[in-house]
Amino acid sequence: MLSVERYNLILELIKQKKNIKLNEIVEELKISEATARRDLNFLEEKKKIKRVHGGAVLVETKEEDIGYKKLINLEEKEIVAKKALEYIEDGQTIYLDAGSTTGALIKYLSSYKELKIITNSFHNINELLKLKNAEVYLLGGKLKEKTGAMVGGIAMFGLKNFNFDLVFLGANGANEDGYFTPDSEEALVKSEALKRGKKVLFLCDHTKFFVKSFIKFANLEEGTLISDVDIPKELGGKR
Repeated sequence: MLSVERYNLILELIKQKKNIKLNEIVEELKISEATARRDLNFLEEKKKIKRVHGGAVLVETKEEDIGYKKLINLEEKEIVAKKALEYIEDGQTIYLDAGSTTGALIKYLSSYKELKIITNSFHNINELLKLKNAEVYLLGGKLKEKTGAMVGGIAMFGLKNFNFDLVFLGANGANEDGYFTPDSEEALVKSEALKRGKKVLFLCDHTKFFVKSFIKFANLEEGTLISDVDIPKELGGKR
């Protein structure tokens, strides 16, 4: 079993039980005590759990850091990214939002010609700069350390200089009311980006469905939702 799979299973167990003992993890996952301890240490470092004597309890956090996000739901993100490629053509100007799901697109972009890519993702910039077929622009602004996103008014005003053929946006939650993020400064940037695009695509795996975060930045009808599963009718899928 991959370590990422164990992390997800442990989190699911703790969510169900609210707290869990080390021996329960060993029995449920059929792993050694040493492996269970390492996994719990990792999850505590990522502020997902709190270690207590003999086990662990869940820690509710507002937003996961980008390092952890890039480790989870990998298969789902790959499916989303490959579906999103169907919308990309040579010579387009593309906005790529900060995030792990939008970041999953990057390795596939080398097959297109003469792209212009604008991003607010400091975390993804090194991977984007490896592309030999694209001009890459990084927005200025306030650096959000947890996600590596450039956010706030400076980043928002920087977007007003651009127009995009495609805008790819991630979200922390999507429900019948729209798309959500826990950060008001990031919402400013997302809202401005979707205004600048001829076509807006929201990239969300199914774990984001029917989740509501702090602030809404878009209505459902403002773009097309791409996911790893069929889109529920409440989110604009076929009825």
